[in-house]
Amino acid sequence: MAHLLRSYPNTSIKFCTESSHGYTLLKKRGRARGVNFIAPKESFSGYSEIRGRNSLVQSCSSSTSPAGEVGLVESESCPVNGTKAAELENLASEFGWKVRRLAQIGDEIREAARVQAQAFHEPAFLFNDFFFDFFQAEVLAGLMYKLRNSPSNRYACLVAEAATEISNSQQRLVGVVDVTVLRDQNVLNHLPPDAEEYLYVSGIAVLESFRRRKIATVLLKACDMLSILWGFKYLVLRAYEDDYGARQLYSNAGYRVVSGDPSWLTTWIGRKRRVLMVKQSNLLA
Repeated sequence: MAHLLRSYPNTSIKFCTESSHGYTLLKKRGRARGVNFIAPKESFSGYSEIRGRNSLVQSCSSSTSPAGEVGLVESESCPVNGTKAAELENLASEFGWKVRRLAQIGDEIREAARVQAQAFHEPAFLFNDFFFDFFQAEVLAGLMYKLRNSPSNRYACLVAEAATEISNSQQRLVGVVDVTVLRDQNVLNHLPPDAEEYLYVSGIAVLESFRRRKIATVLLKACDMLSILWGFKYLVLRAYEDDYGARQLYSNAGYRVVSGDPSWLTTWIGRKRRVLMVKQSNLLA
């Protein structure tokens, strides 16, 4: 399945600057188009608020760069792909686990797809390995599509890993969750009138050998922090009505049931009934 994955070389990316009303518009050069960053005209260390929805950005500069250019090298401490530095650091750290945004590096993308595939694959009686490989390739392709085509403040894949290195283990990522900005009117009908969009939490996956160790709890806390960074007040997720373990996890995290699938979906189509659960961000309440 290697042909599905595109490499992401660590290259230096340069920007040209244009002053406008006290701000500097930084335009990425190269094949990526439509990626603009707005930062204060005067660069400084640390985080600063920029125009947009409660956005934070970390200023990075090089004293050796020519005038009018800022030479940046893609790294966790100085991101240049539109991802805020705070999101590449730990969004949550508790119970011996830490959660950050997925680094867009080939090996790590493959690893995240593998975690989700193992969590959601339904074993087949015959040719199970073949069907798993096919399913994992689908998950990988979907993840890559979202990473390539979604604005960095509209979609994020968060990953969990041990706060300290796990001995005798080459498995670095142990949990994954997707967070997407949506505006589905059927969901907005169950939110207060001031809600125009919300964060949809989906694809929560934890490796089987690491379950019941609070990893999902830390993943949900990282989603809360991301809602603060992005400036969204409501988080939404869905759970199967009869999955009491998952529902208890979400309830403990502050989610409450607001609606469920229509009964005809279960009686006529035979699909398992899901419930819609909503949480209001504590720090923005």
